[in-house]
Amino acid sequence: MIRKTATFCALLSGVLFSVITLAQTPVVDIDAQNHPNLAEAQRHIVEATQSIAKAQQVNKEDMQGHAEKARQLLVQANQELKAAAAASNAAANHKK
Repeated sequence: MIRKTATFCALLSGVLFSVITLAQTPVVDIDAQNHPNLAEAQRHIVEATQSIAKAQQVNKEDMQGHAEKARQLLVQANQELKAAAAASNAAANHKK
């Protein structure tokens, strides 16, 4: 009984983690017309995130959490790029 409960909890944790991870997958959504350098950086983040996901699949996610930590840091970097673009847009609109 304890083993079944532990297995269920581990499975549920994995599913929840996957849902959260997919919800945070970076996409290129910065306007390249207004912010070509930020959009290019964002594209590289998306590519790096995809490469990490492939590495995790190939290695059966047995990298002691380091690959996932790197992926989470890329998610944070992507959020900062979006914030930078938004701040620049707000400053440009404020000057008008």
